[in-house]
Amino acid sequence: MFLTRVFGRRLFSTARSEASAAGAAGTVRTAHNPLEEFFEADRNPEEEKPVVYGRSWKASELRLKSWDDLHKLWYVLLKEKNMLMTQRQMLHAQNLRFPNPERLPKVRKSMCRIKHVLTERAIEDPDPRRTAEMKRMINAL
Repeated sequence: MFLTRVFGRRLFSTARSEASAAGAAGTVRTAHNPLEEFFEADRNPEEEKPVVYGRSWKASELRLKSWDDLHKLWYVLLKEKNMLMTQRQMLHAQNLRFPNPERLPKVRKSMCRIKHVLTERAIEDPDPRRTAEMKRMINAL
């Protein structure tokens, strides 16, 4: 509902026509528009059951994660942050209220805690060159 209200039907009509053409050709392919990732899945605003979102990650939980897991989590949070900021900007342009504004600080806190945990790991590394390299990489995030 939100996407159709903002962009209208023509933005996603090409994805639907590609999917119908693929279906007619006999191949099974799911149409996916990359712009859909910047918006939350449509929900019915008249639903009586409120949507409950999770909490931010604790540093103690993040310390248990591997480097690869933290890297993946960073990009998931970055994607979530971009989606929330895009949604907030689009609603602000339409003079509508941003639902659940407490989600953005949770994402930011989690991202800061990931940087903190990575910095702790860089400081603990005995090799000073590697420590400096890791700190430069962390600060670039």
